[in-house]
Amino acid sequence: MKTLQSLFKEQYHPENFFLIAGPCVIEDEDLVMGVAEKVSAICKKLNISYVFKASYRKANRTSINSFTGIGDVEGLDLLQKVGKTFNLPVTSDIHSAAEAAMAAAYVDVLQIPAFLCRQTDILLAAADTGKFVNVKKGQFLSGESMKFAVEKIQQAGNDRILLTERGTTFGYQDLVVDYRNIPVMKGLGAPVVMDCTHSLQQPNQPGGVTGGNPQMIGTIAKAAIATGADGLFIETHPDPACAKSDGANMLRLDLLEPLLEELVRLREAVYKK
Repeated sequence: MKTLQSLFKEQYHPENFFLIAGPCVIEDEDLVMGVAEKVSAICKKLNISYVFKASYRKANRTSINSFTGIGDVEGLDLLQKVGKTFNLPVTSDIHSAAEAAMAAAYVDVLQIPAFLCRQTDILLAAADTGKFVNVKKGQFLSGESMKFAVEKIQQAGNDRILLTERGTTFGYQDLVVDYRNIPVMKGLGAPVVMDCTHSLQQPNQPGGVTGGNPQMIGTIAKAAIATGADGLFIETHPDPACAKSDGANMLRLDLLEPLLEELVRLREAVYKK
């Protein structure tokens, strides 16, 4: 796709899915640089186009005692350093219209959290930066409803749009993935990403920390490839049990390469001409 080619430039591999991956939040420089180095090397080996992801700030934590970041400027500086060091596009989420221009000075893709995907002001502010905008589908929305988010960004003069499926609310403390949303959202004219980790969250736990089901990450990813996802979103960490955010549903870093190898083979089998 032309949109993706302009994001990845000479590192674009149109025959394969692309990957958005990294730790949930920036904890320190060693973590982000180490993960970026490891995942970048894997993706080069497997001809997977790669966007590094980490949040410079977490605004949507359940408990007031949860870790939110090391500081906005400090976090954004590290994202920019990752991009320059490893020649990668980088992304992070924003949580208000006021953050869009600030973050755009450091990242290549602005991510709109699922809970904010209907907020017109944040969508327009992100679009106005001219950066790529990755809108996560709200847990409360159908794939068809994402056409309105696409229209808002396009009418602001920006056609650099990605859409991400990340599950649908299933009761109070679980999510379920409706894979019909992948072809439906592709029909809106934007590349579609499957968020393989957040779609396995178990939110609203009594202890104030979101749970997860990481042993199903491979299942979600395989089904997404089979149903036509253009990209995969996988949060990963060397030691999820010690992660400061979303440890319950991140993939352990040493498990990423064998999973990606399997997914590359699956895509070749499904789309073999």
